[in-house]
Amino acid sequence: MEEQNQLNIELSEEIAEGVYSNLAIITHSNSEFVLDFIRIMPGVPKAKVKSRIILTPEHAKRLLIALQDNIEKFETVNGRIKMPDDPSSFPLNFGGTVGQA
Repeated sequence: MEEQNQLNIELSEEIAEGVYSNLAIITHSNSEFVLDFIRIMPGVPKAKVKSRIILTPEHAKRLLIALQDNIEKFETVNGRIKMPDDPSSFPLNFGGTVGQA
């Protein structure tokens, strides 16, 4: 029997909580991809980057393949993910109504 390499991954409680993001901006240079994850809220004209991940081009491509694989598996169980006609557009007003108190 062959011994497999094993990697123990530690996940702290703080990181395990995650960070909610509803917008990602991706930029790149010749040596890295930068993924900025942002949370925008309705009626708030300013948004902060909540998390930044920097990847090598090879790891960025591995992430793309892993996301494609996971989306296919998700859609097999849950149905197609609906996208707007123009996937590059992002509704800054979230399509909802403005509430008053």
